[in-house]
Amino acid sequence: MSDSHMTDRAKLEMRLLGAAIFVGVLGDALLRTLPWGLNFLLWMVGLLAVLLLLGPGRPEAFEGSGRWLFLPLIVFSLLFLWHDSPVLKLLNILALLVGFSLVMLRAQGGRILLGGIVEYVLGSAIAGLNAAFGIIPLIFGNAEWKKSLAGRGQQRTLAVARGIALAFPLLLIFGGLFMGADAVFKNLVANAFRLNFRLLFIHFFVAAFFAWTVGGYLRGMLFGKEWGKVAGLRLPAPSIGAIEIGMVLGLLDLLFLLFVLVQLRYFFGGAALVQATTGLTYSEYARQGFFELLAVAVLALPLLLGVHYLIEKNAPATERLFQVLSGILILLLFVVMISAFQRMRLYQDEYGLSEQRLYPMAFMGWLAVVFVWFSFTVLRGRRAQFWSGAMVAGFALIALLHLLNPDALIARTNLARAKAGRPFDARYAAWLSADAVPALAEGLPDLSAPDRCKVAAGLVNHWLLEEGPDWRAWNRSRAQALQVIRENEARLRAMACGQQK
Repeated sequence: MSDSHMTDRAKLEMRLLGAAIFVGVLGDALLRTLPWGLNFLLWMVGLLAVLLLLGPGRPEAFEGSGRWLFLPLIVFSLLFLWHDSPVLKLLNILALLVGFSLVMLRAQGGRILLGGIVEYVLGSAIAGLNAAFGIIPLIFGNAEWKKSLAGRGQQRTLAVARGIALAFPLLLIFGGLFMGADAVFKNLVANAFRLNFRLLFIHFFVAAFFAWTVGGYLRGMLFGKEWGKVAGLRLPAPSIGAIEIGMVLGLLDLLFLLFVLVQLRYFFGGAALVQATTGLTYSEYARQGFFELLAVAVLALPLLLGVHYLIEKNAPATERLFQVLSGILILLLFVVMISAFQRMRLYQDEYGLSEQRLYPMAFMGWLAVVFVWFSFTVLRGRRAQFWSGAMVAGFALIALLHLLNPDALIARTNLARAKAGRPFDARYAAWLSADAVPALAEGLPDLSAPDRCKVAAGLVNHWLLEEGPDWRAWNRSRAQALQVIRENEARLRAMACGQQK
């Protein structure tokens, strides 16, 4: 059968399979090198190019406001070129996964700007399931592209190709085990093929993994109908009235108010009152409560959303009661969050700054923005706009953290403390990513001799004794760190006090 007789769907399926193989091979060539930097950006460029080329197959994915979905995909891919912090990179990946989930959701007919949490969660689940299993019906099912090739006697060839593809990894696995079990068999195979089976298997696995997941995702984006099947489902929606809402939120308001009054007396009352009453130092008191108060703020959000969801329909009096009691709870919650912030600030003043202290505070800042947005949307009858705003606030938080450069901020803050005669955790400082290297190299003279030795030795061991960086792992922070270390090599080796490897 000539190409002109192939259906449009068959052509699109074949382009999809070709694109998946291309992205898989590109992933093997680029992403096996860690840490990710330039290589991840280049791979994402290839993936986004595939989306642009195949997008017309389902134009609703990027019509209208859908084209803005490319913005977070591009921005958070570019950010791999900037900072070296593993936490920031994980946040970039999280933002990209959310972006791809939204593309899938929109392609299958879901809402983005006015979507609720159920739509977002289902969209993420649909995207994940397609990435994991979506390629199966395209390869092994009754796909159009195989029907179009049937008239040319290709079915047997395709079956052979599928059989080889299935058998190949099994041959590698069992062959590798036999080679490990018998030296004679290993030499025989090695002399016959002159191949590094371990390396060959790694190449095959990495390429197959990315081709499989990307191909499955693309099939779901272009042909998937899962959203249409689940969107029509209507789960039973119980409701509660004004009495239940008044009891739940009213009692919580009283509990929050009691805690706030305690805070006004004990926490804001000073160290002497805290120690006399609790037996704890001020720093111990501050540390003990931060994460519990953060948990209170985290749990309050789904609680308020859940109660609002259960409000009886067409009950304006109940709605107004919810607005009043929720508004009071949010005001009290802000006092609780201020108390948590003060606790962490005091603890940092005592023990210094770290990732474990900075990122929870940043998350709490996001929660504060989300609660303000909750007041302007849910409490004013515009619940549909809440989740998209909360998501945009999350994207903005990650971007703001990149601007803040957490590891460099941690290094500068702790160096300033050391200069003032406060304790300094040298081992932790030397463990920080490339983002902190310029600040650490500049601040070494301000450290005590033992701390200076530890930090200098850590910088030398990490940056001068390793193999040269692979171009695929390049990013700005790593390049800048390596330049600073090389420019100060003699000084750093002298400060290392013989502790370098």
